Amino acid sequence: MSAQAARALMTIGDVLGLLRAEFPDITISKIRFLEAEGLVEPQRSPSGYRKFGDADVARLRFVLTAQRDHYLPLRVIRQHLQALDRGETPPPLGSRRPAAPEPRAGDPAGA
Repeated sequence: MSAQAARALMTIGDVLGLLRAEFPDITISKIRFLEAEGLVEPQRSPSGYRKFGDADVARLRFVLTAQRDHYLPLRVIRQHLQALDRGETPPPLGSRRPAAPEPRAGDPAGA
């Protein structure tokens, strides 16, 4: 990693400061939890400190927004992020699977 790239990375405290205005309830513990859940993977310094890039902050913002605005569980958010990581286009947040078709007259389920 170049010295310039290292300076562009942020500490967990820096990230907290960036996100706090939009997500007042965010804590360092929450960021660590989301990392433990595999939703964000910051780099580590040689001494083990987390170093977040702009992409990590954008990913955290996405996760926090999906939780707050769409009430999505982490499992669904993880699937969405994995699809993005694979280069796929996931369905829009909050979209639901199509409903099962209505039983037709004459079908055993419709009787």
